[in-house]
Amino acid sequence: MQGRIIGQVSRVNGPVLKVRGITDAAMMELVHVGEGQIVGEIVKLSGSTATVQVYEDATGIAPSDNVYGSGMSLSCQLAPGLIGNIYDGIQRPLEELRKLSGDFISRGISASAVDESKLWHFVPLAKAGDSVSAGSVLGYVDETSRVRHKIMVPSSFSGEYTVDEIAPEGDMKVTDTVARISRDGHEETVTMVQYHPIRVPRPVKERLNLDIPLVTGLRVIDSLFPLAKGGTVAIPGGFGTGKTMTQHSIAQWCDADIIVYIGCGERGNEMTDVLREFPHLVDPRTGKSLMERTILIANTSNMPVSAREASIYTGITMAEYYRDMGYNVAIMADSTSRWAEALRELSGRMEEMPAEEGFPAYLATRIAQFYERAGHVRTLSSDEGSVSIIGAVSPPGGDFSEPVTQHTRRFVRCFWGLDRALASARHYPAISWTESYSEYAGELRTWWDDKSQGRWSRNRARIMDLLQKETRLQQIVKLVGADALPDSQNFIIEVCTLFKNAFLQQNAFDEIDRYCSPEKQIAMMDIIMTYYDEGQAAISKGVPMVKIRRLSVVQDIARMRFNVSNDNVQQIDRLALKLHRSITQLGGLYEE
Repeated sequence: MQGRIIGQVSRVNGPVLKVRGITDAAMMELVHVGEGQIVGEIVKLSGSTATVQVYEDATGIAPSDNVYGSGMSLSCQLAPGLIGNIYDGIQRPLEELRKLSGDFISRGISASAVDESKLWHFVPLAKAGDSVSAGSVLGYVDETSRVRHKIMVPSSFSGEYTVDEIAPEGDMKVTDTVARISRDGHEETVTMVQYHPIRVPRPVKERLNLDIPLVTGLRVIDSLFPLAKGGTVAIPGGFGTGKTMTQHSIAQWCDADIIVYIGCGERGNEMTDVLREFPHLVDPRTGKSLMERTILIANTSNMPVSAREASIYTGITMAEYYRDMGYNVAIMADSTSRWAEALRELSGRMEEMPAEEGFPAYLATRIAQFYERAGHVRTLSSDEGSVSIIGAVSPPGGDFSEPVTQHTRRFVRCFWGLDRALASARHYPAISWTESYSEYAGELRTWWDDKSQGRWSRNRARIMDLLQKETRLQQIVKLVGADALPDSQNFIIEVCTLFKNAFLQQNAFDEIDRYCSPEKQIAMMDIIMTYYDEGQAAISKGVPMVKIRRLSVVQDIARMRFNVSNDNVQQIDRLALKLHRSITQLGGLYEE
């Protein structure tokens, strides 16, 4: 439906329009352009002129076309029915658009983000006379078998309200009134639907410490470079190094309650694979489709560039909405480099002064604003929830010194750098142990040490030290050969090679190895460090390293990731006992 006319188009420059004769408009106001009702947003105001960026193809827009105001910002529609849906960058449901316009999206077409005709079984939790405020829970509906969707007082309400009337338990549409609340004689109606501007963070009561890990099941991440729930991480890597596959694995196996996957400017065929595969992925905790706890945003590289810029804000707004219900949400943003390229193109069309490599001067600010919306919080309803952001970065040519990677590195506390050499060697995940780091390890130490009686932090520090020593020793080996090193130093190389092959490498297609529980990770690291300690002790007694390496139990350790299941970790303890006996017997042969 057309709103009020606020001006006329005076200039068209791709997705950026100049509008003259502005009479009544506000910054970031949602507008519709022309008779085709092309969706846009006011991004600049100067006197009686405005700059509008449109989120659809601007072909056909001409000077003197009317611009219609809406009186509201570009907002997300938040209601039951988001889970399992596939949206574009401005939250239009792609499946509904296909039904309306076929395989290609027609300009000006729109549809409700959720099915407004579907009936949901509402169960009230509040009652008449209760005092409520923004974020208070009025009732719930079961959105999927895993997600109980809480119906909350919208966050835009301020002050204390009294519940005058609450709907009884029964089937309702999202647009039906679930409650009537009043304050100082002014009555408001609450439905299951609420709207929130995508560029404005949803309010919280307080931010909490990041001391609980997001368990991904990937050993190189959980044990060496852990991510906290509510934390932020960047995954930079060149083409073919495994950014998308790493995110897919985390999405399927991590212990987040809700997954929001944002395909931001990715190639169409890659996004097609995501859309085809995700509905068939099995949630390991329920045995049902992973889509029962997933929202997909598909904004491919051939879609309008301005909608790509909006897509990550759309995704994180929906994530914050479920966080406010007390859920732990993980966002996969693939990739923020394409989002930054959209910023660069829009900035150029608005004739702004470019900064490094043509990116706008405010690139760092925008990146910071996005990652700052992550966190572990106490919600307005006093629940605990979190939003974790896992952002892929696609530096041209794998150059980590380019602006997007460098600015992202400033604002995230975890960095999983992907190595092309590892990917070429089919070592996956191809996360480099020399370039990656995690600042969450200290805060997560208590959680891991409680599970391992203090061994996790000690073993982690020791293996990181050994990996650094091994890097230096490999440089010596390249110069003078391995024979020039004593057995004690060659054994460091041997143990690190075993650690890389038996621990850091993981096979996503193996039934056992694709997910590794924290308990199994702790046991695997224990036995490898035991091998190092007892091996070095044997070498100091004169045992040749080659004899230690040829022990049959060492091959068993190398294969334990395939042979030991997560519910049979005691088998690793038996391997450790066998290792101790074998090295002890070997040492006895060489005692004087």
